Amino acid sequence: MAGWRRRHWLGGALSLVAGAGVSVSSFRADRNHDGPDAPSQQPWARSFGVAWVLSSGGPRAFVHVGVIRALDELGLQPDLIVGASAGALVGVMRAAGHRGLALQQLALTASPWRVMRVNPFGPPWLSGDALADWVRSGVGGRPLQALDVPVACVAWRPSARMLVAFNHGDAGLAVQASSAIEGQFSPVALHGVPHVDADLHQPLPVRLARSLGAQRVLAVDASAHEDRAPEGTQAWRAGDLRKRALTEPDARDADLLLHPDTGYYAGFSRDYRERVMAIGYRETMARSVALRALHAA
Repeated sequence: MAGWRRRHWLGGALSLVAGAGVSVSSFRADRNHDGPDAPSQQPWARSFGVAWVLSSGGPRAFVHVGVIRALDELGLQPDLIVGASAGALVGVMRAAGHRGLALQQLALTASPWRVMRVNPFGPPWLSGDALADWVRSGVGGRPLQALDVPVACVAWRPSARMLVAFNHGDAGLAVQASSAIEGQFSPVALHGVPHVDADLHQPLPVRLARSLGAQRVLAVDASAHEDRAPEGTQAWRAGDLRKRALTEPDARDADLLLHPDTGYYAGFSRDYRERVMAIGYRETMARSVALRALHAA
């Protein structure tokens, strides 16, 4: 139960990243990012064969790592990766060249408490700028447009009530914006406009991937199977149904949907991570025939 509650307190991409040299250092106040490297959505002058769409999901998004390990072992390659929140983090790391077992090892050393900073000017009382630093290190300082695979980090722009797919500019800031959970982490201001996590709006952005030019979509949904929720979880039923209502239209629009059953409760322990990644790996391998057909079309 406590693990499930921690998922809703922390959630997002911060549950997935390692403390690989990143510490809770002195606070650096969140600021407006308006330089030429500020993340932006730029048009792509082409379409994409297969897009991998990775949902939000907090700690459950460790499942994405197991799925990607299986896809890599099957020799399958995306033409585009689109991720929301934790899915954006995993997607950017895969787009930067972290594959298979190497990506899994990165997730197993994760320490979410070392990639956030306190925001003394809150609420919100947490800042994700340490996450941005960690991502920059993980991608070798490259901007999104210079990564090995085209990638888009999905965020929500409250002032315009619209989704934004960052595909250009600072990779760290793009992941931070995609992971800035509303009410918990400071929004990321880009050119004076705040951006937050898209989990409350489109946690599985398949339709957005289509609008970016994806011809075929493999969608990976890291959300709970609420129909299999154990007794004693009725208090969270409304939230589960809200999440399902948000994911359902995009799940239907995917060419192939993977929705591994990782159990209802979530946590951060190494055992939990190993179990969830193993489930993602196993369920992906079980769909190998359909996956190969999708990527060969």
